[in-house]
Amino acid sequence: MKNRLQFWGINSILLVAVLLLNGCIQNKDSTSETLALSATTESTPGTEDSAKKPLSEEFKYYWYAGDAEITSYKLEQARYGEIREGKAVLIYVTEPFLPDVQVKADNKHPENVPVLKLNATKKYLTGIYPYSIMGSTFYPVHDNQHAIKTSLSVQEWCGHVYSQLNNRKEFEFTSHSYFEGEADEQLTLEKTHLENELWNKIRIDPDGLPQGKIAIIPSLEYFRVQHAPVQSYTANATLTVEGKSTSYTLEYQDTPRKLTIHFNSEFPYQIESWEEEFKSGYGPGAKLMTSRGTKLNTLKTPYWRQNSNKFVRLRDSLQL
Repeated sequence: MKNRLQFWGINSILLVAVLLLNGCIQNKDSTSETLALSATTESTPGTEDSAKKPLSEEFKYYWYAGDAEITSYKLEQARYGEIREGKAVLIYVTEPFLPDVQVKADNKHPENVPVLKLNATKKYLTGIYPYSIMGSTFYPVHDNQHAIKTSLSVQEWCGHVYSQLNNRKEFEFTSHSYFEGEADEQLTLEKTHLENELWNKIRIDPDGLPQGKIAIIPSLEYFRVQHAPVQSYTANATLTVEGKSTSYTLEYQDTPRKLTIHFNSEFPYQIESWEEEFKSGYGPGAKLMTSRGTKLNTLKTPYWRQNSNKFVRLRDSLQL
């Protein structure tokens, strides 16, 4: 599993120049990505007091090249007791993050935290009307604390919902929904593993994934579509390596749910597919079903600069 790739030769001047190109929206002072080049093992104030893991040269070369990694997937999504066909996209990109306000930093500041951000989207139809789901997770590249923030928005013709979990002294959860009994929620949770952050940890250091019997908070999407109370559950986590492919499985013990993520065993540990087993539907008619995502294609590109009509063609290469 450990990297066996050769040292990526790149001089420091070129690397810093490349870093200045990175970020969804570029500002004149947006140079804080250079903080990610630190190989210090000091703890970050206000975190879970774990030492920062140094970044490898291959990590810096791949994730600080001034672009994002965009991967499209064929989606087979269980919803209301039926399988729906659609598309999913995982967009990974590094950026500087403000730990207090917990948003992307526009300017250089010593307290900025370099994160690997994942924006995960799903689009599918339920009969006549569409579903659009997006989750965002901001995870420190030094892999020394839980995700700083994860959020979710769901839009469909009945209405829309938004939820957010912030990593502060405790996990602070906020949600707004059009459903009765879920309209406006605020609560705190004891810190533990987050299912949402595992998709980021895989890309940084899959050897560090939690294994064995663990306490974990399922994905925010799971709580919304199941209308389940937000809480941690017990799950059995296993990591299985089979040559070039590695699988990470969460099998929940106190709710009917199983998630398996398949990814490449070598850096950059690209996610190839996933299966998610849970009960779909409501009441006695709910049945155990499996949703799947299967990789279509990957692009490394600075998409935030490609908003002209001439770039629509790039969606064809992603089969979107």
